[in-house]
Amino acid sequence: MKSVSQDMSKTKIANQKYPLKTFDTIPMLKPHTPLLDGVDSPDDLKKMSTAQLQQLADELREFLLYTTGVSGGHFGSNLGVVELTIALHYVFNSPKDQIVWDVGHQAYPHKILTGRRDKLTTIRSQHGLTAFPERHESEYDTFGVGHSSTAISAGLGMSLAMRYLGKHDKVVSIVGDGAMTGGMAFEAMNDAVQQNADLIVVLNDNDMSISQATGGFSKHLATLWQRGLAVDIDKNGDAIFTKRVISSEDRRIRHYLHMANEALDDWTSRLPNKIVEKLAEKGIPKPSQLETLPEKIANKLIDEVFPENLFKAIGFQYFGPFDGHDVAKLTQVFERVKQLQGAVLVHVHTVKGKGFLPAECDPITYHAITKLKKINPAQEKSVPVDSQKPAPTPAKKYSQVFGEFICDKAATDKQLMAITPAMAEGSGMTEFAKRFASQFFDVAIAEQHAVTLAGGMATQGVKPIVAIYSTFLQRGYDQLIHDVALQNLNVMFAIDRAGLVGEDGATHAGVFDIAFMRTVPNMVIACPKDENECYNLLNTCYEHMGPAAVRYPRGNGIGAEIDKNQAMYPIGKAALEQTIDATGADTSNVAKKVAVLAFGTMVKTAVTACQNLAETYPTTTFFVYNMRFVKPLDSELLDTLLAQNCSIVTLEEHQVMGGAGSAVNEYLVAQAAKTSQALPTLINIGIPDKYIAHGSPEQQLADCGLDVAGVVKQMQTILS
Repeated sequence: MKSVSQDMSKTKIANQKYPLKTFDTIPMLKPHTPLLDGVDSPDDLKKMSTAQLQQLADELREFLLYTTGVSGGHFGSNLGVVELTIALHYVFNSPKDQIVWDVGHQAYPHKILTGRRDKLTTIRSQHGLTAFPERHESEYDTFGVGHSSTAISAGLGMSLAMRYLGKHDKVVSIVGDGAMTGGMAFEAMNDAVQQNADLIVVLNDNDMSISQATGGFSKHLATLWQRGLAVDIDKNGDAIFTKRVISSEDRRIRHYLHMANEALDDWTSRLPNKIVEKLAEKGIPKPSQLETLPEKIANKLIDEVFPENLFKAIGFQYFGPFDGHDVAKLTQVFERVKQLQGAVLVHVHTVKGKGFLPAECDPITYHAITKLKKINPAQEKSVPVDSQKPAPTPAKKYSQVFGEFICDKAATDKQLMAITPAMAEGSGMTEFAKRFASQFFDVAIAEQHAVTLAGGMATQGVKPIVAIYSTFLQRGYDQLIHDVALQNLNVMFAIDRAGLVGEDGATHAGVFDIAFMRTVPNMVIACPKDENECYNLLNTCYEHMGPAAVRYPRGNGIGAEIDKNQAMYPIGKAALEQTIDATGADTSNVAKKVAVLAFGTMVKTAVTACQNLAETYPTTTFFVYNMRFVKPLDSELLDTLLAQNCSIVTLEEHQVMGGAGSAVNEYLVAQAAKTSQALPTLINIGIPDKYIAHGSPEQQLADCGLDVAGVVKQMQTILS
């Protein structure tokens, strides 16, 4: 048990400001981190003094800068939770106490402090650490995450199960203000109160999701912060009311200046006379004299000064907002909060990119970074000046192609409306948002709402486009079925990050969209092979009356030149990409014919694989078809191939089970039965029935047998 003097000492330290170190460069060499080097588990933190925890925060932040420079990955969000992570692991007894991280973008410091420090440079690399908490990786990763807004539900489930099992350990769910806009978070909070559950929710409020926070909830949090008041907790667990100093450099002032002005008002003028009288009795007639108030008065003040506090209205015990970079204060608050029963929310305010000046100034750009290239100065000097030619212009990203299309289309079509669930930058919509502000809608992290919002718009005769990542569309599946497709509403889905996504791994892979969309009546699904086809399939599906989707991959295209005459492709029709016959012989003498039905970006791989195979199988002619559409399929082409008893290979960057190949199989089986024709030799090549671990895109494709060598090997099984 801690002594009174120890508690008083901690209180004193907690009220002192510690000057955090700031950095303006990313270290290329491992920094000197003596305290951090001694931390192999959270138990090692508990041996440290508060002053040492503050030094540890500086060391951890510098080490994080170094390792992220080596590995690449999520950047600003991790820098912002250094002190918060230390405080949580210092106070709570993890892994017995369950700490649940929402999304996982901010879990790097957590991994460092839980025995994975030496492996952090391997994060996002093949066979290295995952980018997100993952249960099989560590006992400290209590719940596998990847999508937002899940931590409160998961934490509540843990808490209720513990109660049933007679356990008394604590559960802490850390949720960002961006993730809190997801409806699931509010569903869980509502139920937590209903279940009278013991659950601590830490709201990490940094005024950001990936981009700038938006909406009424963001403004609500800004109001709570800018009033300059906080609901603190004393050593007995009672609420006390405190005054905070608001810095003129506070990021929120840029967005909500009127709220900052409101914070300076004499709020006592808005209180009932009885409470004002009690304040006067305490000798505190004005806000400038306010320090702390006892619990009975504090509770009344909270009700009156924070009448619109959403969390308190739901039924949570609310504390905060606190400075999320004051590790001493955070440890004090958590020590006291963990003694409470029921649903508790601790509101902390952090800065995304904290401690690294470029990231603080530009948190959107520094949300994630790529690996830093290490340059050998001697080699750099040895390169002749005349050989330093400019690097070739990289191929456009598919998100850039989409951004160009919507800008071009909106310039001539005022019916176009563009919707994003907090992914404007990632989806290539920043220019559109500037040029066509009245037609742009960022709905925050709310995928279900985004889809139904589009359905509502479509009923009024406009043409909404929902720009969404494949993995996030999974969250809007019910809405796609009932609120769009069932009503045959005129909505287009621009589905980014379709297929494997490299270092982000299984949580963000877009490998299920064909399967879950092709079963939905009225849907059209298109898969472009390159940038030009992406642009024009977007136009084709935009002009289509009814629900349609264009799925395209993450990253750069192949460098195809874009024809912006806004061509229209016939829906449901494939195109013969190439006929490959190494011998050049008359096709009538060919012993075997193989048709490769390639979907999306697999077209190029199919051509190369067939060119390689033609050298080994000179009596085989290969026909590579660019299918363009999964739904509807080119039934005329399939009928022809069936009649010719042509061997068929389907190739897709999607799960084999339920994917485009499955759609081809279903059609051929049905037609063969109907016409009494023999089924052809057929093989489906795609992603096997398993989750694909993180790695480079090239490594992931190779693991799935979707690189050229893998496709050649699988096709050989029907050629031998």
